[in-house]
Amino acid sequence: MFIKKFAQALVATALLLPAFAQANEGASLPPAGNDIRNEASLQRGARNFMNYCSGCHSAKYVRYNRVAADLHIGAAELKKNLMFTSEKPADTIVSALAAADAKKWFGTMPPDLSLIARSRGTPYLSAFLHSFYRDPSRPTGVNNTMLPGTAMPHVLSVLQGVQNAVFKTEDGKPEFEKFELIDKGSLTPEQYDEFVRDTVNFLEYMGEPIQAQREDLGIWVMLFLLVFAGFAYLLYKEYWRVVH
Repeated sequence: MFIKKFAQALVATALLLPAFAQANEGASLPPAGNDIRNEASLQRGARNFMNYCSGCHSAKYVRYNRVAADLHIGAAELKKNLMFTSEKPADTIVSALAAADAKKWFGTMPPDLSLIARSRGTPYLSAFLHSFYRDPSRPTGVNNTMLPGTAMPHVLSVLQGVQNAVFKTEDGKPEFEKFELIDKGSLTPEQYDEFVRDTVNFLEYMGEPIQAQREDLGIWVMLFLLVFAGFAYLLYKEYWRVVH
């Protein structure tokens, strides 16, 4: 009876894991739509991160050579197109921004992004990168509906363009209603969506580079435990048949 209940618990756990993961990422937000098994997307995401994020943000728990090995990026291409703050592939990804300059310009050092996808979830990151809007009252000229009062400038405005946020009043409080694009960027909305999806994909990869391998191994472990539980149950039945 114990073996049977144990096997049932294993199956129930396997079925509930996706739900737990979705809750952890913020089920109230639309999914980011990224896929960490899409190597081409991860390569584009690495390009996006190095060109638009690493100028201010570090990823101190990730090494360049690990990224190159996992994403099948050649050594020459790595050094030419992705390594802007270091000369050694074994180095971790550091920011090009000096702490004193960060304090002066933004009031604080921009956070390390190694684990941002694990702490915030990919839906949040996708929504954040879509939610900058013009706000002349802010020092950077922009604000963000996902993180009001953010010190981060909209570094992707050249790609997305500039948008206004439309608010409506509900119970005497302003409630966000929609965005209105007032100045087009170099990308279409569909192209910008893909840009963000690739970037978020790379951020999720950095949070756990072995995620895909872990999930694949986990399936085999669960199958082994289920098969083992089956044999253990048959052995249990055989022992008790002899006893009775």
